[in-house]
Amino acid sequence: MPEKRGFVAVQVPSSAAQRAADELPNIVKAYDIRGLVGQQLNEESAWALGAGFAHLVDAPVIAVAHDMRDSSPGLAQAFAQGASETGTDVRMVGLASTDMLYFVSGHYDVPGAMFTASHNPAAYNGVKVCRAGAGPISTETGLKQMAVTARALLSGEQCLPPVVTSGPAGAVSSLEALNDYAAYLNGLVELSEIRPLKVVADAGNGMAGYTVPAVFAGLPLEVVPLYFELDGTFPNHEANPLEPANLVDLQRAVREHGADIGLAFDGDADRCFVVDERGEPVSPSAVTALVASVELVRDPGATVIYNLITSAAVPEIIAEHGGVGVRSRVGHSYIKAEMARTGAIFGGEHSAHYYFRSFWRADTGMLAAMHVLAALGTQDRPLSELAAQYHRYPASGEINSKVDDAPAVLVAVENAYSALPDTSVDHLDGLTITFGDASWFNVRASNTEPLLRLNVEAHDATRLAQLREEVLGMIRAGNVEPLESPRP
Repeated sequence: MPEKRGFVAVQVPSSAAQRAADELPNIVKAYDIRGLVGQQLNEESAWALGAGFAHLVDAPVIAVAHDMRDSSPGLAQAFAQGASETGTDVRMVGLASTDMLYFVSGHYDVPGAMFTASHNPAAYNGVKVCRAGAGPISTETGLKQMAVTARALLSGEQCLPPVVTSGPAGAVSSLEALNDYAAYLNGLVELSEIRPLKVVADAGNGMAGYTVPAVFAGLPLEVVPLYFELDGTFPNHEANPLEPANLVDLQRAVREHGADIGLAFDGDADRCFVVDERGEPVSPSAVTALVASVELVRDPGATVIYNLITSAAVPEIIAEHGGVGVRSRVGHSYIKAEMARTGAIFGGEHSAHYYFRSFWRADTGMLAAMHVLAALGTQDRPLSELAAQYHRYPASGEINSKVDDAPAVLVAVENAYSALPDTSVDHLDGLTITFGDASWFNVRASNTEPLLRLNVEAHDATRLAQLREEVLGMIRAGNVEPLESPRP
């Protein structure tokens, strides 16, 4: 890597650069950077973030990819320019899903950056970054530092040590990765010998429309494509499969086509949601338990990570299959850290993020979907019957409430329940109350919005309804309002 020498300051910051500098603290989230294009994130800030990222990871080469949003190619190019001006070589992957960028980072052992706002509306964009080998970067492990450097560059301040080099810039070149990504995934899951399956896949006009044809090519799958046209305006529905309204088209198509399974991907295709042959959702907890049981056949006695929002059935099933379940906080940086610490083979979250040791501990909805297809296609039962053995307890789904003072509400809820007999309290992530009848609820604050997120699970529907309404009543007393209906 060329020596970084002679910092080149922005002598007179433009109004766009200064506006971008002022907005940077507002768009740094827990696990990525995300904001409104033009208002909070522009090509000036992308340039500075590219320089800040290259300086943070201090690697000879980085990879940059982007999704199908109209603003993504320009932001990715500006980011690459900023990185190259530190003397770093840049490999431009072009269009990609987020897990495809993770593949590039792992396969080539280079840090990576993916321009996407995932399921956010078209007006948003952002960047997810990782270290070489798809190692996670969160606010605590580099995002904040990267943004501080970028803000200094945009403001025309001196950075010590220097960031931008006055010497030769790094080379920017292209890297084709789609076919290698598809081949790698197909090397992890054997699908060529399964019984023929009809699959409806809803790409939501996102990146699955680019990756699904490559990954599923030549397999005994009849794919019915739904919204495969790449369109960052999301003309059909939001690319967020955890919202019930965004599953309606997939559910209808599965029933109309007599399909065996439906798959719904989010905008950057790192998450996948499953519906059965009736069009009914298969919960991410059931998918986590199913995939865990498959992975434990390959590696008996291995560790599996699950977050504290997943169903209590998940650790039960892990144990029944001879595995060791480890409970984690919500969020990819925590899951990946626990996987690294424990050597876990697999990790799953309630949000349909699935992590695999064989995929550099990164999350990939595509690989999870392939495991479900393999499990379905190697036996004769319909998916509804197969999935039923992994679903044990009724759950509320995630219910969001907008609150004025989240910490005060959390204290009030804890005070109301902590003194009850046969009740346990923990604070691994927000507040979790577990009752003697094995019912539980968790309330935690959003990392990005003034919201409290409630999840409830119980041994039967009556207890679930009672506990859900009781806790919601406390959360929404006086100064709060419901934001959305429960998620499945």
